[in-house]
Amino acid sequence: MDVRYPRPLRPGDRIGVTSPSSGVPERLRGRLDVAVRDLQARGYEVVVGRCMDGSTHISAPAAERAAELTGMLTDPTIRAVVPPWGGETAVDLLHLLDFEAIGRAEPTWVAGWSDISTIITPLTLLTGVATVHGNNLMDTPYRTPEGLLSWLDVMTAAPGEPLAQTPPGRHRSTGWDDYALHPEVRDLTLDTAGGWTRLDGTGDVDVEGRLIGGCIETLVNVAGTRLLDTRAFAEGDDLLVYVEACEDNAFTICRNLHGMRLAGFFDRAAAVLVGRTKAPDAPTLSQTEAVLDALGPLGVPIVADVECGHVPPYLALVNGARGRVVHTAARSEIVQTLD
Repeated sequence: MDVRYPRPLRPGDRIGVTSPSSGVPERLRGRLDVAVRDLQARGYEVVVGRCMDGSTHISAPAAERAAELTGMLTDPTIRAVVPPWGGETAVDLLHLLDFEAIGRAEPTWVAGWSDISTIITPLTLLTGVATVHGNNLMDTPYRTPEGLLSWLDVMTAAPGEPLAQTPPGRHRSTGWDDYALHPEVRDLTLDTAGGWTRLDGTGDVDVEGRLIGGCIETLVNVAGTRLLDTRAFAEGDDLLVYVEACEDNAFTICRNLHGMRLAGFFDRAAAVLVGRTKAPDAPTLSQTEAVLDALGPLGVPIVADVECGHVPPYLALVNGARGRVVHTAARSEIVQTLD
């Protein structure tokens, strides 16, 4: 499938904010306001939708969330859509989203991660429109760690410009910032050292392919359906598949990855990138062992502790972009090209 990239964002463009999964509780609205003001200070017009309620795990009934998201993605005046964050049950939107209308419209950028991968990964696979995994609106006020890119860096890049990222070598050990007490926090606490790790053996990794992936716990629910058909999307291209575990223990992650492999999700993988995780081990199986048990049979490089999971900081990965991953004793890097 041909990948289509939305045109770069420019000051004056409109950015839509909606919550396809979970909204923002009142006590955290201060952080939302800070993020919106930051975008406005950069010259963007921000359009906040109606589906933002944070009193339960969903921001509005599924039909309303689907209509608002589809409306923003087909509105030619809105150039990007950035949800505040993920949530739990975005899967309930998938049968309601008008993917045909979205595919016919001029491409619009979408960014997000966690439960938002339930939406953006099928969106890219079904329509060919590139989407951005990594960061969300509530992350936007943070200063981007050295070596990484934010969703805004990606969306404002010139067509064909190589987007290189290197791991900063540090990550957060535990917990999240309290946005209720500190809505304007801008510095990520990165208090633990650590870089990428090759799980399947030793030796240098240097591999290319198109990027696709997301959160294991959410994507597994549509594996084997047209919504997650990576084989049709690849059309002969190799893929760089990235996955990450949010919170399920190693037994569940092992089962999920086996199921995704059997459903063909990894069939075109030239390498697998595994996000750093704080998800728990099981009594007789670690998260690392779960990955190797399920994906070792692929016979491709498996690189773990990549900044694409629920542990800050975050790489910006473009679903559909051509990428090159290098991991050696001296260097770890991913370079993406939007072509």
